[in-house]
Amino acid sequence: MTRQALLVSVLVLATSVWVGGYVAIVVVARTATATLEPAARVRFFRSLGRRYLWVGGPALLVALATGAVLLRSHEWDLLLIATAAAAVALLLLLALAVGQARRMTRLRRRSVDDPANTRLTRQVTGAARGAAALRGVLGLFTVALVVLGACLATG
Repeated sequence: MTRQALLVSVLVLATSVWVGGYVAIVVVARTATATLEPAARVRFFRSLGRRYLWVGGPALLVALATGAVLLRSHEWDLLLIATAAAAVALLLLLALAVGQARRMTRLRRRSVDDPANTRLTRQVTGAARGAAALRGVLGLFTVALVVLGACLATG
């Protein structure tokens, strides 16, 4: 196996873990919301988030690093600049999402402890909408990066 083929294999596997995990979390989130009581859901997502961060985060970093190695001799054109910008944006959004998830966990925990607090309930609802929007943007940047990478590989 050539070095190039090995790098492409690692890139494909790491990308599969990142994208597959991202899709799985969406399915798990909907199922957990439909089946778990609020207190159990808070505990579940806290645990899931902490564990997935140690699987998905390294997978994303490996995918980006192997992609960068594969593209090191590619001339800096508009497509490569757009790809690099999307990669940086994805990493920044991921950092933002981790912080947002931690805040959301604290907020939901407080809401579970004080279910009659309507102001807190409204905060949770608003924060949940923001979290969903952030996950959507993360998903869009992920898809954009896959498409841009495919364009670079075939161009």
